[in-house]
Amino acid sequence: MKKPDFAALADNVQRLIQQHAELKAQHAALREAEQRWLEERAQLISKNETARQKVEVMISRLKALEQES
Repeated sequence: MKKPDFAALADNVQRLIQQHAELKAQHAALREAEQRWLEERAQLISKNETARQKVEVMISRLKALEQES
């Protein structure tokens, strides 16, 4: 290899190192976002279950009132 070839290779390696660092940072950000979405999803599922249980209780009470009448 001639000297210019080494310079081009070194530039390519430097560019790849920079791109790797950028992709690594993006990946970490995506992982953090995924974790936040998973936590939010778990909270929403819990709230949905609580609401479902409350609705079931209300329906049971309404049925009991209806039977008393």
